[in-house]
Parts: sequence; C-alpha cells; structure tokens
Amino acid sequence: MSLLSLIAALLLEQLHPLSSRKYLHAWLGDYAQYFRSRFDAGEHSHGRIAWLLAVMLPLLLIWALYCILLSKHAVFAWAFSVLVLYLTMGFRQFSHYFTDINLALRDNDLLQARALLGEWTGRSCNELDPQEVARLSIEQALLASYRHVFGVIVWFVIFMMLGMGPVGAMLYRLATFIGARWNKDQEEGSDFGTFARRMCHMLDWLPLRLTAGSFAIVGNFEDTIYSWRTQAAEWPEPDEGIVLASGAGALGIKLGKTLVLDDQPVFRPDLGNGEEVDAEHMQSAIGLAWRTLVFWLLMMLLLTGANLLG
Repeated sequence: MSLLSLIAALLLEQLHPLSSRKYLHAWLGDYAQYFRSRFDAGEHSHGRIAWLLAVMLPLLLIWALYCILLSKHAVFAWAFSVLVLYLTMGFRQFSHYFTDINLALRDNDLLQARALLGEWTGRSCNELDPQEVARLSIEQALLASYRHVFGVIVWFVIFMMLGMGPVGAMLYRLATFIGARWNKDQEEGSDFGTFARRMCHMLDWLPLRLTAGSFAIVGNFEDTIYSWRTQAAEWPEPDEGIVLASGAGALGIKLGKTLVLDDQPVFRPDLGNGEEVDAEHMQSAIGLAWRTLVFWLLMMLLLTGANLLG
C-alpha cells in the first residue's frame, strides 16, 4: 500500500498541483502561532508541552481516521493516505520557482531571475551574478526536495510498516513547519523553541543519511562520499550541509562560497570539488532529485515483491 500511495500522490500532484497550498501554509502558521502565544514563557518545558500538544493531537486524529476507514474497507484507507501525502509532499511546492529562474537565466533576464530567487528565499538577491543565482537556486532546490519529498517519504513508510497509516508523513511535515516557525523569531535567551529544534534534528537523522547515500548511488559516488565526509560539518547548519555537500558531489559541481544577500556578504564554506555552476547545471539538479526518487520507488518495489514471495 505504501508504494501505491506514493505513486498515486506524486501523479496527482503532477497532474493537478494544489493551488490552495499557500492558504494551507497560512493556516498552519496561525496554528503554530496559537500554541506559541499561549505557552511561550521562554522556558524549555513550556516549549516541550506546546510541541507535544500541537503535533500529537493532529496525529491522533489522523490515526483514528485511518483506523476507522481501514475497518470499513482497505480502499478507503488507501485513498486517505494518498490525500495526506498530497497535502504534505511533492516537487510542485517549489519547482515553479526553480523552473522560472532557469528560464529567466536562459533568456539572459538577470533582473527577473534575481527577483524570483529573492521571493523564494525571502532575502534580497540584487547583488548576485548569473552563476551565483544558479548556485543558490540549486542549493534551494536540493534542500526543498529533501524537506518536501525525501524526508516525508521515509517517515511515511516507517509508520505504514507500523500499521499507523500516513501518520509519519504528517508528523514530519508538522514537526519541521512548527520547528521553523518557533525558532525563526525566537527572542535571545528564550528556550521555548529548543525542544522543537531538537525533535526536527532527531527526525532528520535517518532521512538525511538515506538521501545522501542515494545521491551517491545515482550520482558521482566517490565525490559524493568525499564531500559528505569532509565538508558537510563545516556548513552553518550541519544537517543542511549533508544534503548540500552530497548533492554537490553527486552533481560534480561547486556549491557554497561567499554571497551578497540583503546587501551584506554571507561567508559560506565551499562544497564539492567539481565545476563552477551555471544555468546548464540546474536541469542536472532536478534530474538528480528525480533519479533518487525513482531509485527509492524501485527499492520499495523490490522489497514489496520479496515480502510477497516470502
């Protein structure tokens, strides 16, 4: 059921992207703010209680609905799993930015490419040259593909194996969304968002390494492993560094480097040991993500077949 649910959700998103996703994100933002406004006293314990309530209550509801539908008919439970995946996973959540930036660079419209990238990242990109725009776009695409696809898939499959339906997909999406919101504007000295950040780190541990390992298999194996082992920890956010370093190695390009964002230089370590990035490499980055996804689906197919034969 996991494999069929994933394939159906991916096909549904490609055929009919969720046009109201921005309203869903706005609702989730209000939801996260509701718990923060009522529990945030700057203490770690308050953040732990708020996180457990904000995340566990929806998960219990989803599990209950899944069990009820499964008791009626397996098809109903399958359709519910597809719906949850459709809401929590997919390339279309970020691919329109990436595609439009690539087209703008190919048309030599640097101003448009900068504007689109600034809207995507939420930072001013007016000082970037075409190579820097392409490099930062690839970084954003690698991180987004992990957050919106691979991280969700891992926890969806784990919880499906435990008989809990699509609970894992919602767990990962809620945890990462709430963690990002609560830590974005956290006041200095406040520990309210510490527990949420720690839970995000725990949930990311396995998917990050599975994603990086898959990049190595479908890309340049030696460069991926070398960049992952020697460069990932130097990134300001080591978890993000695993995705970016392994992605740079798999693609045979150089990421990172100092950029001017918000009119201020941002010093970032070098990642990868390959070619300098240009607009032509942007399609290769999307190809890497799709090859990794196909590899995962094939592995799931083989495991399902082996289980049935066993």
